[in-house]
Amino acid sequence: MKKYLIAISVTTSTFSLILPHPVFAISLYGAGSLNDSLTEVANSFTQEYKIPVTTRFGPSGLTRELIEQELSQTGKSADVFASADINNPLALFEQGLSKPVETFVNNRLVAVARSDLSLTSNNLLSKLLNPQIRLGTSTPLADPLGDYTQEVFRKADQINPGSFQQLNQKALRLPGGANSPPVPAGRVNLVYFLEDTQQVDIYLSYYTIALSALKQSSNLQVVELSENLAVKADYGLTALKDSSLEGTKLAEYILSPIGQKILTTYGFTAARTTSIPENQSVGGIVLAIGIAFAMQKKLASTKKLRLDSKNPSIQ
Repeated sequence: MKKYLIAISVTTSTFSLILPHPVFAISLYGAGSLNDSLTEVANSFTQEYKIPVTTRFGPSGLTRELIEQELSQTGKSADVFASADINNPLALFEQGLSKPVETFVNNRLVAVARSDLSLTSNNLLSKLLNPQIRLGTSTPLADPLGDYTQEVFRKADQINPGSFQQLNQKALRLPGGANSPPVPAGRVNLVYFLEDTQQVDIYLSYYTIALSALKQSSNLQVVELSENLAVKADYGLTALKDSSLEGTKLAEYILSPIGQKILTTYGFTAARTTSIPENQSVGGIVLAIGIAFAMQKKLASTKKLRLDSKNPSIQ
């Protein structure tokens, strides 16, 4: 009887080893301006590796606060955080809540207005300072777009002293805040505020969002900021400190040539990836964009996953 029990035990152990490794959904939190682009990246990742991804998009400042709250209350939050700036993910890193931050794409600010305003790069500042022109922006601190807009105001002040105060006072902070007015589903906020509600005449926004607005309305024009007003937006990517191995793979995929190509089709500029900061005391190897070989591999067996977990790309 004893030898049969041993046989059953060995058989059971062998069977457990060949069972497929359970794959759990990865949680990706991202900036609102990454909604369409990162959703496509996540879908491509799922198709490639058969790993499901759940997403949540919103203002990066509020999202960072949500991550801090979730980690404080439950010890668990997103696996990956893709922010429209560096400061918010860096704040998580400095608290020991995430791994090093990577600049993964760039964006830039542009002005969007109705075509009848006859806006140009040369007359933009005078139009913005015109008391009759209503200016729309996002909410500073809660949304990096609002912070970038403040930077435009500071540059305007260097050209025309007093401009910062004037622009800062007249700006209508419409989206990005905790109590911002809702925008109908499927409607680009620029189109909604410029055309549907006509609350503003000019809106300072990301180039990528402006491209989406042009697809919904032919009555809008996009104007580049002059060189002395131009502001670039660096987007930061980080994996949370206890992110799963699958979450690390998603971060790698976003940084890979495949992920970068998808992002650039939405108007982003691929960034040469650097770690911010490269702090080896917090972790080991910093995630780099040159991991094309790793990204060509399919999700491997349980043994392979265990080996990879000992040397993740993001620490």
